[in-house]
Amino acid sequence: MFQNTKCECGHQNPIGTVLCESCGKPLVEDLLIDQNVPLEMRYDGVARRSQKANPHIVDRIWNFFSSVKIAVYLIVITLIGAALGTIFQQESTLINLTENSEFAAYYKEQHGTIGVIYHALGLSRTYESWWFVTLLVMIGTSLVVCSLDRVLPLYRALSKQQIRKHLQFITRQQVVYSAALPGDQEAWITDFGKQLKKKHYRVWQQDGALLAEKNRFSRWGPYINHIGLIIFLLAVLGRGIPAWHMDQYLALYEGETRQIPGTNYYVKNDKFTVDYYPEEELANNQKGTKVVKLYETKARLYECTESCDDPIKEPVLKEVKQHGIRVNSALSYDGLKLYQNSFQERVRFISVHPSLLNTTTGKPIGSFDLLMDNPAEEYKIGEYTLKLNDYYPDFSLDEQSRPMTKTREPNNPAFVFRIQGPNVQPQGEIYIYFPMPSEKSKYYEKLLNESFQQRGDSTGIFSIKVENPIVDGKMNNIKYSEYTTYLNIRMDKAMPYIWVGAGISMIGLIMGFYWQHRRIWLRIDDGKLSLGGHTNKNSFGLRVDVAWALGRTGIEVSPKSLDNRRNER
Repeated sequence: MFQNTKCECGHQNPIGTVLCESCGKPLVEDLLIDQNVPLEMRYDGVARRSQKANPHIVDRIWNFFSSVKIAVYLIVITLIGAALGTIFQQESTLINLTENSEFAAYYKEQHGTIGVIYHALGLSRTYESWWFVTLLVMIGTSLVVCSLDRVLPLYRALSKQQIRKHLQFITRQQVVYSAALPGDQEAWITDFGKQLKKKHYRVWQQDGALLAEKNRFSRWGPYINHIGLIIFLLAVLGRGIPAWHMDQYLALYEGETRQIPGTNYYVKNDKFTVDYYPEEELANNQKGTKVVKLYETKARLYECTESCDDPIKEPVLKEVKQHGIRVNSALSYDGLKLYQNSFQERVRFISVHPSLLNTTTGKPIGSFDLLMDNPAEEYKIGEYTLKLNDYYPDFSLDEQSRPMTKTREPNNPAFVFRIQGPNVQPQGEIYIYFPMPSEKSKYYEKLLNESFQQRGDSTGIFSIKVENPIVDGKMNNIKYSEYTTYLNIRMDKAMPYIWVGAGISMIGLIMGFYWQHRRIWLRIDDGKLSLGGHTNKNSFGLRVDVAWALGRTGIEVSPKSLDNRRNER
């Protein structure tokens, strides 16, 4: 059915308009029944898209996201989800765990059945999960749609305000006053306008009518707040881009150079030092213990300039910065920050200089340098060649007694060599070498080499060991590290935008909270003054302004008597 939205003043209003955009007359029948009830002035009664009749699918989606109730539900659900993510430690904060099985084992060991459920539900990765990101996207969409659905009609209403309003519009405002006005009416209106200007109102006059307004900008506060929140959310979502955000941990032993994952940067631990408080400076309950005073990583940062992604060639590195990394003193370069997180006191072999021995004569054939974490595939020792058949960084046996590696870290390395040369069987001799001097490692070395002899893969004429490993109480022919340092690698290119969004949001909040949009309309008909006023908050302040201006023009009234909402009580 066709709906006539033309007002008696001649203005054609869009469908859904509650108050005439020109004169302000109520157009909805419900508002015409009780003419003593103050008008609902939200958005000045202008039609919004979410109020459209017979909505299509796009309109229904628009209506869903334009609902403040839906926005509140989304925020509450997101807050609950974020709270669930704080029950146990998130996976991203766990050091030296990379595989899903390792994370599952950690939560089971630390938190039992609840931890298993927590990990299985994906709550251990709450803030990177698809459902949490979807909630943030929906909140952002709701902010955009809510703002557009309201700010455009409001702007249209406030930018086209008419000075002379319908009498019913004036008499049904929050603040009202009416009385007979004898004398020169135009002079009184001019004087009243001057008084309002002293209160920083902008005043317009026309044909026995007046419009006064101040602090209109405060109406845009909520929408500026929304803009800030949208920028904030976009920046938070931007952290999902690998090049924008990084928060991970890197373990480095002394002398080690490792690539920072996801970047072209490498970091080297030149030396790690730790100082402890002397015994006389410790409290009584700390006597006999080691209390750390200061620990520092002497670090170098390199940038790869050539062969960065070449699996065959060694990358060409250029040193870009040196820094002694301490707690609260990070190495910072081009948005990348390396923080000192913790350390572990653990002796770890970096390389050894073993000798190939002839077990028959007991004489060494030659020696070679063997790296623990990046061994060469072949070593030439005199007339003999050692080819690396297998490498187990962290040797162990599985449930079926087969060799395996527990981790990729060289905690207990094992090297399986095929020895070829003169007076050696054609297929070569197999020998497994354990550099670590622990009893367990040497037991495995003896056991496995004997099994090779039983299978015919070895005759037992060769052995590999470090000669004179201890000289004057110090390790010889062994390069080792006493400490492993743990660095927290951070990069957050989204942070400046987060601060910008937060700043804009704060500006919007201040605009909306500390200022109020106040408007006053009046008209004089046949010697009778009709005055109405509206504000989006702090009605008492508006009544005080009106009572003060009336008093300065000879009409004494109390602010309380101007309150039109007393009729609702």
